[in-house]
Amino acid sequence: MQFKDIVGQRDIVNRLTSVIDSGRVSHAQMVLGDASVAMPVALAYLQYLCCEHPVHHEGGELRADACGECPSCKKLASLMHPDLHLIFPNPPNGSSSVSAADYQPQYRDFLLERHAAGSIDDWHAFLGTDIKTLMIRERDAAHIVEVLNMKPYEGGWRMLIVWKPTRMNSAAANELLKTLEEPLPQTIILLVDDTDEGLLATIKSRVQTLRLQPVAAVRSQAERDLFGPLLVGWLRLLFKLKMKELAAQVDKLAALNREQQKFFMQYASGVMRECFLSNAAGLPCNLGSGDERFDAQFPKMITVNNIETIDTIFDDALYAIDRNANAKIAFMELSFRMSKALKKR
Repeated sequence: MQFKDIVGQRDIVNRLTSVIDSGRVSHAQMVLGDASVAMPVALAYLQYLCCEHPVHHEGGELRADACGECPSCKKLASLMHPDLHLIFPNPPNGSSSVSAADYQPQYRDFLLERHAAGSIDDWHAFLGTDIKTLMIRERDAAHIVEVLNMKPYEGGWRMLIVWKPTRMNSAAANELLKTLEEPLPQTIILLVDDTDEGLLATIKSRVQTLRLQPVAAVRSQAERDLFGPLLVGWLRLLFKLKMKELAAQVDKLAALNREQQKFFMQYASGVMRECFLSNAAGLPCNLGSGDERFDAQFPKMITVNNIETIDTIFDDALYAIDRNANAKIAFMELSFRMSKALKKR
């Protein structure tokens, strides 16, 4: 995971890379934010921390990022770095010796499939277990102590991510507290959650808290910058359906990561509704295409005769992407259905 893959959060990300560059890395931090962004930021942070050839962008919106190519980056991107340890809520199975360590393959698959953006609801659905049983227990805390006392395999940082620490029972929370009170050198512990409500006050007092911006607040401008040109370019191709050009545009959309694909669907669907409302009220709707004629004419294509169909088309496409459908097929089907719907105005 690289910072460039994360929508928004640029000011926060730039502060993080600056802190790492200065060598002032706190050993215990808590990343608080929506499930769609908190874990991606945590993983991108660790990847930059360990990157052998970090890339700096002078004057760019993103001041620096991991290279994505060095051995360390590749290991972290695949969640196979030997010094990365993951603790997360896991189901009981009747054995006191089973812990999150036994669910590592499933959890890695879960993170990779969802680009690290899954929620606790997604995790319980992935496992097919009762969400109420997913907890971090004392056996997980014992595993934390064990892995943090191991010598780093690659001689760098020991990295521990505790996902959903608010789901720790009291025994696990107290054990984690002891670990935070006695930090080991070259060790970084990241607690990742969407809230700190219910977490021991003594734990909160011993971590540096990073509060991410609400996703809804950062997406508006970030989406327009990232998705606006893609959307307009795609919409232009829906009228004549020149297959070579449409296929190239679909390739661009399919190249987005899974979470960005879903954001694109939501953004595009929102633009369609804005066009409909503006058209109905007789007001202009600026698509930001740079072509005044297109901005003036396209909203007229979204009318009472096709808006419900268009909503359904995007809902279906979003459902397909959320269920890990082939992105190229999903976007191509979306294109054909949208082209047909636009002609029924």
